[in-house]
Amino acid sequence: MSAIDALCETVSALRAPGGCAWDIEQTHQSLAVCLIDECCELLETLDTLDMDHMREELGDVLIQVLMHAQIASENGIFDFDTVCKEVNDKLIRRHPHVFGPDDLNLKDSTSVLKKWDEIKAGEKNNRNQKEGKLFKNLPPMLPALLRARDVYKQIQKQDLDVGTEIDQVNIESTSEELTEAAVGKALFEIAAACRVAGIDPESALRRYSNQIVDSIEDSHRD
Repeated sequence: MSAIDALCETVSALRAPGGCAWDIEQTHQSLAVCLIDECCELLETLDTLDMDHMREELGDVLIQVLMHAQIASENGIFDFDTVCKEVNDKLIRRHPHVFGPDDLNLKDSTSVLKKWDEIKAGEKNNRNQKEGKLFKNLPPMLPALLRARDVYKQIQKQDLDVGTEIDQVNIESTSEELTEAAVGKALFEIAAACRVAGIDPESALRRYSNQIVDSIEDSHRD
């Protein structure tokens, strides 16, 4: 038996009658905080390149995936094999230069990402395309900094007209001078200044990002 099959059996046994009372009580909703905790612990090992703990934390994240798949399986919705098949099919579909015709000349990451986005946009289950939205739906719990970065990523990818909402010249000139250390220092000082001013930086940035999205969406509907 493979290690993954053994792990699947273990998770199934934990949820089965006579298994672990705590595991049996869990739902998709109750496990949400566990997934956040485990992902944060994994991120810490990535930052420090602590490989021994990284291996352990990857396993803890995998347990969360298996638990959700097991709960779904018990309800007759999908199982872990279905999850694996769907993501495997997607990887193959979105990498035609690897698994498809040999005549695709995608030799660098930029061309690969462009092709990935083209395929993704053309897939039937693309919700944004069906709903006529310019911006993809981002998770509401996504940290404000990541949301702001992803909003700007969508602006770049679609070459959207942002009008006066964003100072593109300032963004480009600032980016040329940035270093990781300088960014860390600047963000820390902004967060500290917000603390002094009594401003929640997460809420402020989230609201501003939403304002940009709404403004651009509205301008393109007119």
